[in-house]
Amino acid sequence: MSLKYLQFKEVNLADKFFDSLKKDYSEFQAWFLKKAENWAYIHQQDNNKEIDGFLYLKIEEGPVSDVVPMLNAARRVKVGTFKINAHGTKLGERFIKKIFDHATDANVEELYVTVFPEHANLIALLVRYGFTKVAEKHTENGTEDVMTRLLVWDQEKDRMKNYPLIKLDGAFYQIGIYPDYHTRLFPDSILNNEDVRVVKDVSHANSIKKIFLSRITGIMGIKPGDKIVIYRTGDGKGPAEYRAVATSLCVVEESRRIASFRSATDFVDYARAHSVFSDDELTSFYNEEKYLFALRFTYNVALRRRLTRNHLIENIGIDRNAYPGFTKLTREQFKKVAFDGGVNEGLTVD
Repeated sequence: MSLKYLQFKEVNLADKFFDSLKKDYSEFQAWFLKKAENWAYIHQQDNNKEIDGFLYLKIEEGPVSDVVPMLNAARRVKVGTFKINAHGTKLGERFIKKIFDHATDANVEELYVTVFPEHANLIALLVRYGFTKVAEKHTENGTEDVMTRLLVWDQEKDRMKNYPLIKLDGAFYQIGIYPDYHTRLFPDSILNNEDVRVVKDVSHANSIKKIFLSRITGIMGIKPGDKIVIYRTGDGKGPAEYRAVATSLCVVEESRRIASFRSATDFVDYARAHSVFSDDELTSFYNEEKYLFALRFTYNVALRRRLTRNHLIENIGIDRNAYPGFTKLTREQFKKVAFDGGVNEGLTVD
């Protein structure tokens, strides 16, 4: 897998990726060397191993006094360094998810980042996921925007600006996905015995938004805001009772009939960045009507503990005779999946 968690001392500071950071921050090289024992997320290109993404996060306690106006005392995740070389694979979203994963694991209620105003694309990405400018930081390097994001549900904001929080309203479902597709679509939900090399730097793996194609009529009954448990079906290497597992919690954006698209081109444009299939496959599916429905949703959280089919039946109360590929859940069953799966309680909102 191209995304790795490495100590600074394992990272090549001479890589040209860091040239712009050295230019923006006169102290960057000295700072980087002092962080030798610290850890950061590194993304490397699959073909030549050049770095194209770097993310350093740290926990801070107390006020932030080097910005104007200062930030009141709190426990926060600071996005210390965040840079990507965008190349059309939704890599920025992959890193955004890591920021939120880190924050929820650390049980903080706020994140903050400083960014120079000229980095418009990065700012737009942060704004999309609920960050807002609240202050400025003035140094000899220039003036940076200080942007924060609370991890508390805001009724006035849309679901994306509240991501990854899950509001426990609407309806709840379990949807089954075959193992090969599951691994490619949900890179943070792969099983411990799966080969991480199959998770590539491609948009459907990196994207927070996902698209699932199906012939199940019930898909059209799912509404925006409904919640789904992703269920990785059995792999044939043993009884599904213990090989099929619930892995992830997601929130629906929309369901559509594939026939509602005016052409194969429109359908491919819609699905390309968020589906595991190639353009040729999507075109074929449209023309041959292999799949009838498209479900788009956000990938909110991977369960810490994968729950087997046996656990879902015996402990969650899912009917053994229900079709595991698509079944409706109660609100309490969804909450129990989240709890038994080790999801931070702050991620679900009553």
